[in-house]
Amino acid sequence: MTRLPAAAGPREVYRIDWLPGTDILHGTCHCGREHTAQDPVEMWEWMLAHPQGHDVDEPRGNSS
Repeated sequence: MTRLPAAAGPREVYRIDWLPGTDILHGTCHCGREHTAQDPVEMWEWMLAHPQGHDVDEPRGNSS
């Protein structure tokens, strides 16, 4: 496995968890905002649209 040098800077981490027993996905962006969705494509679009939809005024855990 190739490792990036420490000088490469911080990496963005996106996390998507499936809530067992449901069709719900819970995502956490690298900025700390959270989102829930049933559609994986919708979840990734929200994640990758950062900072759109990640407003500071938007409550954390806001679902669509």
